[in-house]
Amino acid sequence: MYILLTVLIVIAAIVLVLLVLVQNSKGGGLASTFSSSNQIMGVSKTTTFLEKATWTLIATIVVLSVLATSFAGNKQSVAQQTSELTDKVKTEQSEPAPVQENTLPEIPIEE
Repeated sequence: MYILLTVLIVIAAIVLVLLVLVQNSKGGGLASTFSSSNQIMGVSKTTTFLEKATWTLIATIVVLSVLATSFAGNKQSVAQQTSELTDKVKTEQSEPAPVQENTLPEIPIEE
């Protein structure tokens, strides 16, 4: 489920980028190409549609991100993971290190 949500987030982000690129920062963009009055969607309706689509995609990405977080595999919080690692390091430091014996073979010296 997590992978499906991640794929949906990526698709929505790509569509959002394309929608933003179609829009012009001064209100023109795609809407400026529909200048004749007999179009089905006029200039103001096109900008309204693009704006609503942009906000809808933003909300969709936010909702999908929250859902993906809830389906993530690791349920432990960062604080719990940090405390477990700290405890592990403390126990390793408190135990004395084992004394290693000389394991090298003895080489006879001839005189």
